[in-house]
Amino acid sequence: MVTEDEPRIDVVAGVITDATGRILLARRTEGRDLAGLWEFPGGKREPGETPEQALIRELDEELGIQVEVGDPIIAVPQRYPKKRLRLDVRRIERWRGKPRGNEGQALAWVPPTKLTAYSMPPADRPVVAALLQPERYLVTPQPGESDVEWLDGLANSLAAGIRRVQLRLPNIALPRRHYLIREAIDRCHAVEAEVLINGDIALAREFDVGVHLRAAQLSDFTERPIAAPFAASCHDQAELESAEKIGCDFVVLGPVNPTPTHPDAKGIGWVRFGHLRETVSLPIYAIGGVGPDDLLAARHRGAQGIASIRNLWHVEIKKF
Repeated sequence: MVTEDEPRIDVVAGVITDATGRILLARRTEGRDLAGLWEFPGGKREPGETPEQALIRELDEELGIQVEVGDPIIAVPQRYPKKRLRLDVRRIERWRGKPRGNEGQALAWVPPTKLTAYSMPPADRPVVAALLQPERYLVTPQPGESDVEWLDGLANSLAAGIRRVQLRLPNIALPRRHYLIREAIDRCHAVEAEVLINGDIALAREFDVGVHLRAAQLSDFTERPIAAPFAASCHDQAELESAEKIGCDFVVLGPVNPTPTHPDAKGIGWVRFGHLRETVSLPIYAIGGVGPDDLLAARHRGAQGIASIRNLWHVEIKKF
C-alpha cells in the first residue's frame, strides 16, 4: 500500500479546446496502468523540466502539436495502489498542428457537458469538476430577525457570482424555515444556482433540491439516498472514503484554518488537506478560515475551490 512518505511522480496534462469548445481526451493504451480509461493528454515530468517545458514536450511527442501553455487549472495529488502522483493541469491557450495518436492511443473531441460520460482515472475526475462546477460554495449564515435582510444578502451573493448554495437554517421555526427556503430557492434558480439543504433529506425531497449531510450522518447510509445533488462535510480520511462509497457528488473538508467562531480549534492545514485529497477522487471544497484569496492555494492542493459562510456572504467576489 502506497503511503504519504512514498516518492511522488509529477505528471502534467493539458486542456486542449477546439474552435467549437470541445475538449480533447486521449485513451490509455493496452499494457499501461488503467488501460482503456480516458484522460487529459500529457505525461511525466522529467528531472530538470518546468511543468510548462514538460507539457510542451509531451504534447509534441504524444500528439504532434506545438502548444502555448496557459494558466493552471488544478493540481491533483492522487494515491494509487502502486504509486503516488500529482497531476498538474494547465490550459492550452494556442496550438498548431493536427492532433494525432502518435503512441497508438485513440483520441476524442468531447463537448464539456459530455465529459462525465467518459470513464477516467481517479486523478482526472476532479479536473472535470474544476472545469464544470462552481469554485465557490456558499453556506448561508443564521438568519437574524429580518427575513428581508437575509434574503437580500443571498441575492447580493448570487449577483456576485455564487452558483452553489447550502441552505443552513438551524433552530428556525418550521413555518419560517419553509418560507425562507422557498424564497431562497426562487432566487437561486433565477440565476441557475444549485441549491442543497443542510442535513434534512425529507425537506430536500419536498422542495426538489439537493442535500448536504453533516459528517455525523454519513454512517447512517450505505448508498446514495437522493437523486438530486448530494454532498457531505468531512474531517478525516474515513469520512471521505464513506462519502465516496455512498455516492456523494462532492464534499467539503476542513477546517483548514482556525475560524473566528472556533478560534481554539486547530485547523488541518494545507499540507494535511493535500494528503487527504489523495485518498479519494471526489471534488473537494476547502472550508474553515478560507476565502476568495485562498482559491489559488486551494486549487494547488487539488481542491475544487473554497466553501465559506462569512467570506462568501454579501461580498464582492473576484473571478478565479
